Amino acid sequence: MPPRDIEAEMRSPQPRVVTPGEEPRLPPSDAVILFDGKDMSQWTVRDGSPAGCKVQNGEMLCASGVGNIFSKPTFRSAQIHVEYAPPDMPARRQNGQIDPQVKGNSGVYLQGRYEIQILDSYNNPTYTDGSNGALYRVAAPMVNASRPPTEWQVFDIIFRAPKCEGGNLVSPGSVTELHNGVLTLENVSLRPRQTCEQGVGEPGPLMLQDHEPNGPPTTMKFRNIWFRRLEDQK
Repeated sequence: MPPRDIEAEMRSPQPRVVTPGEEPRLPPSDAVILFDGKDMSQWTVRDGSPAGCKVQNGEMLCASGVGNIFSKPTFRSAQIHVEYAPPDMPARRQNGQIDPQVKGNSGVYLQGRYEIQILDSYNNPTYTDGSNGALYRVAAPMVNASRPPTEWQVFDIIFRAPKCEGGNLVSPGSVTELHNGVLTLENVSLRPRQTCEQGVGEPGPLMLQDHEPNGPPTTMKFRNIWFRRLEDQK
């Protein structure tokens, strides 16, 4: 082995410095802040009008029926952090059976296209790829790490965006997820429904889904929402 040239090593390009948050839930220095408990300035509804969720005690309160809300900043690949507390909704019967999907049903849509399911999955079995933390109708979480309703929960997501080259899809993209600190999705391939011509390779917003507008009136809570843009993998 040749001798090391320590000075040359020190002159080589170094990793970019990012100052971490004081706590794991707090945004690092290069994060794009979508909600920090102060206002809804980073959110709109689909037509660009102000979002109807309210801010109280540092929390975003989204009443059922307020509509889907979209972040103004967009991203391709990103590290995403979302904290949420689903309501304790009463069970509703459909065709004589309890419908497990009508309990705090919401979602975090990556680029507004790919849904990470929010659901009260605490002692509430349902179809697995529709449970809390699922990549909806694509992949079930490896484990159920859900806390009881009204308690705060956390999604930490690594999202790799689909990639187009020459008008062709060359990578479908993927999702890795930690739910409440537990690995629940690992490098799961997306199933893009759009083509490159339709913009599947373009940046998109974070969307928070309205929850059960036809069910009993309840409120979904969010806090500490941020993302870091990541360089696309080669």
